This record gives sequence, structure tokens and C-alpha cells, in this order.
Amino acid sequence: MEQPVWDDPACSVGTMVRGALWLLQVVGEGNTFTKNQLRDAFPGVSQIDRRVRDLRDYGWVVYSSTEDASLLTEDQRFVKAGVAVWDPKARRAAAPQKAMSSKDRQVVLARDGYMCTLCGIAGGELYPDDAIMTAVLSVSRRTVTGTDGHKTEALVTECKRCRSGRGGAAIDVNAAVAAASGLGPGEFRRLLRWLERGRRGATELDRAWIACLSVPPEQREGVADRLRALQISRASDL
Repeated sequence: MEQPVWDDPACSVGTMVRGALWLLQVVGEGNTFTKNQLRDAFPGVSQIDRRVRDLRDYGWVVYSSTEDASLLTEDQRFVKAGVAVWDPKARRAAAPQKAMSSKDRQVVLARDGYMCTLCGIAGGELYPDDAIMTAVLSVSRRTVTGTDGHKTEALVTECKRCRSGRGGAAIDVNAAVAAASGLGPGEFRRLLRWLERGRRGATELDRAWIACLSVPPEQREGVADRLRALQISRASDL
């Protein structure tokens, strides 16, 4: 289907679709825009911010200052376009499924150790290759293709960067087996232990670091002060 013009009065698409077209045709991938610019483009539309956020359910990636620390509070960055939502067929095929409950989301996050199952980063941690971007975790629905070709659905924890890079890719069990088959004996045994435990073998230091990251930033100095006092106490006992 041909891409409509975002402000064509003869085009009868909904606000979310017009927002997607505005991002593509006015802002452009990789560029920033402000909330006021968005509202000025859609005067009289009271929930245009929410309609643009809804695009994330269709694979569109838009960062705020939460995901990209280089942005000001009023700024957003259009990172990548997703499904062509102006095409009714494509939109129906990619329509988000039933909303996940907060309880289910917390269960999955806890199961995965509050770490991205793809890159292993913890929520709130800075990326090693990007000192201004903080990892934000979310729970994604993924289609899983089993060894017999049968497809099921699974919930997995992913950071937003991995999620945006992966798109709607399915999980292939045979591909996982193939990737593991090339490991050396020691790595193979370690991987099997992780599978038996149901989680990666994080160290005590890893678990302590994740616990400290869960503390609000304004209270972490207090944690550090108590740990320094504990360090001094331990040294005096030696």
C-alpha cells in the first residue's frame, strides 16, 4: 500500500497512523523532536502523545530522556520505524495481543534475574559501549519454534535496545542447540548447569550489584556510606 501524506485532509486514517507518518515524513529516523512540536502538528488532539507511544506495540522505537540521557525532558528521539501501520493488513497482522498484567510481568522479570536475556545487562545499568544510555527492561512476547516445528508463545525479559534490534524475531530451539554444540567441554558443562538452575550463573557480586541498582539513585550514596562503614568494621575485626 502506498504511504499516505501525514496531513492530507482527504486521508481518513486514525491519529496513531498520522503520528507514524509525521515521524517518518517530518522528523525522520535518528532525529529528535519536542512534545510541543508534536502537539503543534496535531492541534486539538488531546492524546497525541499517547497515540505515538502506542506505536511501540508495532515495533516503532521512540526514546525519551529515560532511555537516552542525552535528551532533555521535553525531547524525544525517533530511532526506528516499525510496522507500516497505514497498511490495514500489516497492522492487523502485527496487532498487539492481550495486555500483560503487572503480576505476570514481575514474575518474568524475577525469573530472569532482572537482567536482559539477550545481552545480560541489568535494569538501570549503563551500557558498556554507551555511557549515556541506561538499560530499561521490558517483557516481550516471543514465538518459539520447537524441535518438531511446533510453535508456542513465551515471555522473555529484554532491554529496550535489544528488543528494538531484534524486532519481531522468533526464538528457534534448533538454533539454540546448534549455537551450543560448538562450545568447549568446560563451557558446555557450565551451560548445562545454567539450564538446570533455570538461570545464568550470576556471582554474589553480580547479585549485589543488581540489588544496589534497584535502589533509587538519590539513595545510593547512603548505601555506599553504609558499605564503607561495613568495610571498616570488617577490617578492624581482622
